[in-house]
Amino acid sequence: MGGSVDLNVVEKVIDGRYVSLLEREQLQDLRRSGLSIRQIAAEMGRSPSTISRELRRNTVSARGYMPHTAHRLSVKRRARARQPKLLAHDALRSYVQEKLKMKWSPQQISHRLVKDFPAAPQMRVCTETIYQAIYVHARGELKRSLGQQLRRGRVARKPHRRADARRTRFVDPMNAISNRPPVVDARDVPGHWEGDLIIGALGGSAMATLVERSTRFVMLGYLGRERTAEAVRDSLITTVRDLPAALRGSLTWDQGAEMAEHRAFSTATNFEVYFADPGSPWQRGSNENTNGLLRQYFPKDTDLAAHSITDLAAVAQELNGRPRKSLDWDTPAERMDALLKAT
Repeated sequence: MGGSVDLNVVEKVIDGRYVSLLEREQLQDLRRSGLSIRQIAAEMGRSPSTISRELRRNTVSARGYMPHTAHRLSVKRRARARQPKLLAHDALRSYVQEKLKMKWSPQQISHRLVKDFPAAPQMRVCTETIYQAIYVHARGELKRSLGQQLRRGRVARKPHRRADARRTRFVDPMNAISNRPPVVDARDVPGHWEGDLIIGALGGSAMATLVERSTRFVMLGYLGRERTAEAVRDSLITTVRDLPAALRGSLTWDQGAEMAEHRAFSTATNFEVYFADPGSPWQRGSNENTNGLLRQYFPKDTDLAAHSITDLAAVAQELNGRPRKSLDWDTPAERMDALLKAT
């Protein structure tokens, strides 16, 4: 019963929402032991309605519930083909294509359909369906022409990693930003810094950037073509070596592999290093803003190794000489000088 189905398809676990073959075998054993549907559901970590529906839909044998037969029936039911919505509805497809050519985004198209066709529920398509039509269902020249109408002009979809699935790259345990003293957030106490790398053309060069949170004072570390953890460690140690102890409080960094030597840096400089959460650039907002300002001097498509240590110092000096609204129109250099005199 249940017909013949490709075993590779049968055994494949698509998603945790679907009952797997192993779960169906467990269901058969628990059912035979005399447990109720609610007891089975609790044992399997499923809702009672899932168990009830599974038994009702997939019990077709006079011998009762058979897991392999049930699984084959489920796979056959799941495999039913359906034509993509934008291929099945000519008017809807024409509207979407027309708006894509006008440089509208899929989101704009999806929401505008409701306004343009309020009484036509068939003229509805969600944003993801439009992306699917471009990247999955379209082929050849059609795919190329549709993809090029998108703002990014991509003909292949860029994969996105889940931020919470990112694995640590460090041997030494990280000190999370959640452990950072609350006083750092207020920016009232000096000596707390944010850091990151600026990358040059084709990833072939880099420099380290450091920003003091209370004064917005910037320091740049020379790296040239080296981006190893050892090179970043040595560059940062050199950059902060002249800072007094009062200005060596903490350093907040991204979870990049370049900071794998954070423990050695801390030991050499007495800085406490904290790491921002994955995908949370606002936790290093001063540094992110400063890196944007630095791109005026170091555009993304340039070779950063062409700039010497002297060049970096000159740019940092010029940036530290700009008056800032956040500093009541003082300059970072003036605020830093006041701190140094106070220490």
